Amino acid sequence: MFSRSFSLLLVLALALGAAITWIDTRPTWDDTGVTAALVFAATALLGLAGPSRAWVFALAVGAWIPAFGLVKGNHATLLALVFAFAGAYSGVLARRLMGTMAK
Repeated sequence: MFSRSFSLLLVLALALGAAITWIDTRPTWDDTGVTAALVFAATALLGLAGPSRAWVFALAVGAWIPAFGLVKGNHATLLALVFAFAGAYSGVLARRLMGTMAK
């Protein structure tokens, strides 16, 4: 059974992933670095908030961009998953470091 906090974080992750992808697919948007930073920051905050399921949040945010990119034959969009997982587990690391500093 999913906890209420996990469910809320998952909905937030899906919404953030959809929003970042929507921005990234705009015809006037051509800034991959900002998109990667948004994916990293979103997943880092989610990993910090829910470290036990960081991988779920990484997929919920990061899978949108490759899903749309692969339809167009752009395999480079799979790199979004690298930034998503790096961000999520950076958040987990930050949470652990904060826990050890509090002791």
